[in-house]
This record gives sequence, structure tokens and C-alpha cells, in this order.
Amino acid sequence: MSRRWWPSRRSDRRSSTRSPTRPTSRSKSPEAGRAIEHVTTIVVGAGHAGLAASYFLTEQAIDHVVLERGEIANSWRHERWDSLRLLTPNWLNRLPGHSYQGPDPDGYLTMGEVVEFIEHFAVASAAPVRTGTNVESLRRDGDGYLVSTSRGDLRCRAVVLASGACNVPTVPAISAGVPTSVAQLTPFDYRGPDHVAEGGVLVVGASATGVQLAAELQRAGRQVILAAGEHVRMPRVYRGRDVLWWMDASGVWDQRYDEVDDLTRARRLPSPQLVGTPERSTLDLNALTGLGVELVGRLAAVRDGSALFSGGLRNVCSLADLKMRRLLAGFDEWARTTGRDAEVGPPEEFAPTTVAASTRLRLDLRGGEVGTIVWATGFRPDYRWLDVPVVDEKGRLRHEGGVLDSPGLYALGLPLLRRRRSTFISGIEDDARAVVDHLAKHLPASAG
Repeated sequence: MSRRWWPSRRSDRRSSTRSPTRPTSRSKSPEAGRAIEHVTTIVVGAGHAGLAASYFLTEQAIDHVVLERGEIANSWRHERWDSLRLLTPNWLNRLPGHSYQGPDPDGYLTMGEVVEFIEHFAVASAAPVRTGTNVESLRRDGDGYLVSTSRGDLRCRAVVLASGACNVPTVPAISAGVPTSVAQLTPFDYRGPDHVAEGGVLVVGASATGVQLAAELQRAGRQVILAAGEHVRMPRVYRGRDVLWWMDASGVWDQRYDEVDDLTRARRLPSPQLVGTPERSTLDLNALTGLGVELVGRLAAVRDGSALFSGGLRNVCSLADLKMRRLLAGFDEWARTTGRDAEVGPPEEFAPTTVAASTRLRLDLRGGEVGTIVWATGFRPDYRWLDVPVVDEKGRLRHEGGVLDSPGLYALGLPLLRRRRSTFISGIEDDARAVVDHLAKHLPASAG
């Protein structure tokens, strides 16, 4: 049953599959005689980022279409494991004119509820979404772009790329050395413990994804070995408030991309070790050790059927602990200087990460101890269809706050696009507004 927890303020939106502004037009392709549709702006992707772009394009009376290869909120539907919940508490989940209004503001949405939240936003905002439309190529065409799709070609003057940064799981090249007797999964393949082959599991990666999968598998009776490299440690709750309340209220999330010292590194940091549970529990490496998970260092190589691990786990954990303490100390200082100390509990201290005196450096993958490796080693975007020179050698877009080098080409939904909060659903409103404002100013110039 739909709970309708997120009423929109935009009651004047019309339910339509087309833009409520100017209609599109068609012309003939001289080389093939095919009809080519003309529209001012194309948005690629109907997740929360693309739909937010559509919202502000409609506000500016810019006709547009939103092209989606699958369904609305497609990645949330088909590329997440069954038990996953959002990392952000419900009260923080908001889109333009649209927010959580339900009975559990401190809870965390399931994937089905996330899909419902985004779908309801699409309906309330009358976004002109075309589902089942795969973008096959995008290239410059005069002062605009030619977009070829599985349902025909379109010409436009501007494009917003909102297809996301997590299109493809990143699997390191060393995976080629894993014996065929060991199954290999990515988070896109994983659904739950019942779908994992019998035996122990090596989880590679200690970001939010890695620690969540390690905990779930260990609780299901599998012996898990977690290979941990660089990670971001955070408590779920600090001084009685969700840690993301502190990030939001203290202004940490408001830091702009042009204020960050090492922007490239900041955009590639792993996601914090958080999990959304009804108990609001902390899931760090100490919690995993308490469950019985074995910690080892970063997976450095796979050679002659063996996994070889770095011996630097203690140093990596010490650095993560130090950064967490600095973050929490910054929250304490903010509470003192703003007079908010009385609203929250007393300052807390957290035990350092416990690392065994000696962690194993080698694991025989042919010995039967491990039957599956789960590569929780991050994700990357997929821009193979983008025939415009705006992608770097790592396959990532070169942009300045969402504005690409090619006139009329924009991006949304990427880490730290304009602010630190850009990674989360609640961060898209400011990003989308700014990008569409820039796009609106570009259109008169491109028409001149």
C-alpha cells in the first residue's frame, strides 16, 4: 500500500509525458530520411538528479524531455541488495518541493520506499519522462547536440547528464588471478546471503557497502574476512543526534567545491562506514570484529592462487580514527560557539579501532576456506556513449561545478559536484537549481 508520506507543494503541475512548455518539433535527417525530434533540452537519467533538473527546467519554462534507459529510479530498483536502506535519516530526505512527512523521521527508507519517494516526486512534478529509452550516443551538432537513442534521434541545444556516478562496479585487474573455483560477485550481483555460494567469504573494501555486506554475511553464519584499505569511520549517533544531523546543522555539508583543498581526492573518498537500521547502530570495524569478522589489510595482489594483503592495516585504522576524532571535535566546537550545547548530549569518546597484533598476509584461495569474493571496491560512471571530449583518462567527467567544457553540456548527481552534500539525495536541490540557472543563461547566447 502506498503511504503517501511526501506530499508535493507543487499542486499546479500537470500530469503529462511531455514538457508543459513549448512542444517539440521534428525534421528529416538528410542522410537517412529519418524524422529527428527537436527539443530545447534533454536530461539523461530519471533518478532523483534528473528529476530535480526537470523540476527547475519546468520552473524556467524550458521545454525538455527526460530520457531513462529503464524505469524511474532504475538503479534503486535493480542495482541494490535486498536489505539495503538509505544512509540518510528520513527527515533529511528531500527533493524540490517534496519531503518525507511520515511517522518515522529518524528511520531509514528501504529500497522500495526510496523508489516510491522518487516516483511520487516524478508524478507530482509532471516530469516529461520517457522510460525504456537508451541513449546510444551524444555528439556535437552545430550549436547544440545530436542524441541518438534506441527510439530515434533528437536534436537539442543543451543536455544535462544525470545518469549517475555508479553505473559500473569497479573490480581491480588482480581479479583475473582468482582461481575459477572461487565465485566473484559485485554489489550489483549480490542480493543476500542465500544467493552466495557455500563457504567463507572474502569481502574486499571497507566503505559503507563493504561493512554492510560483511556484517550481513557474518550474521548469516558465513565466516567473513574483510580486506580493509582506506576508509572513513563515523559513529551513527553522536551526542544523541544522528551524525548526519551534525554534518547538516554545522555546515560541513555546505562547503563548496571551490573551497576544498584537494578536490580530486575529496571526490574519490570512500563512503563513510554507516548503516541505516531501526536501532541506529554504529557499524565500524570494531563492530565487525565483535561479530566475528576477521580483519586483514588491503588486498595488494593475487598471485599463484593466493591473495596477498598489505601489512599496513594498523596505520590505516589509526588514520581513520584520527580523522573521525577531528570531525567530532569540530562538531563540539561548533556546538559551543553557536550556543547549541544544551540541545545535545555531552561529548563522547570512541575506542580506537582494535587491530590484532598480527594480521594474516596471505590467504590460499585454493584451500577451500573461501568460496566467494565480494568486490566492494567502488563504482565508476559509464560514458562510453558520450562522443564529446569531456571525459578524463579515468573515465570521469571534467567539470566546474557541473558545467562541462562543451557549451550547453551539464552534469548532476556526482560526488561533491558543487557542495559536500551533493552525494546525498538532499543535496540535489541546490545543485540542480544552480546548473539549470547556468543552462538558462546559455540558451539565449546559443540562439544568437
